[in-house]
Amino acid sequence: MIKIGITGSLSSGKSAVARLMSRNKYPLFNADKAVVSLYKKKDFIKKIKKKFNFKNTKNLKRKVKNLIKKDKKKLKELESIIHPLVRKEMEILMKPRKNIKISIFEIPLLIESKLTKYFDVVVFVGANKNIRLKRYLYKGGNKKIFTILDNRQIKPSKKIKISNHVIYNNKSLKVLKKNVKLLMNKYE
Repeated sequence: MIKIGITGSLSSGKSAVARLMSRNKYPLFNADKAVVSLYKKKDFIKKIKKKFNFKNTKNLKRKVKNLIKKDKKKLKELESIIHPLVRKEMEILMKPRKNIKISIFEIPLLIESKLTKYFDVVVFVGANKNIRLKRYLYKGGNKKIFTILDNRQIKPSKKIKISNHVIYNNKSLKVLKKNVKLLMNKYE
């Protein structure tokens, strides 16, 4: 089984590339979706409430975002809880299975979390910073959070050096589909 890890800058189009690569043909792990599901689990909610001394868990995600805006160090504390839980879910999909030729893993902080050793192929998805900011804001994001999260990541130039392939997502969906297809032809 070929394990393909997809990483890239914030709002670069990693999810679009992952879906295009998977085409509902190959298993797809999405770290961001794994985090969303954590916020629905009672044990996780209790840990976050206790760690950050929240009086209640109402609007927990918003409280966490506000906390990070005020104190960037809280992001590391949050990641120390989230990352091991997400990694456990990732490892489940990594177990070899019959009739599965390729598995796709979308992990924004793949390189920052030193996970490259788990993958046969690492694909970096990049896009111009102004385009990424527009996408982030369009999805309801906040410019200050974008800046904090974007600065938390390793510079794209360093990620590119570590990656096996680079896909730029500055143009149309049609161009992106073509580039993903060319890449997947190498592994199918």
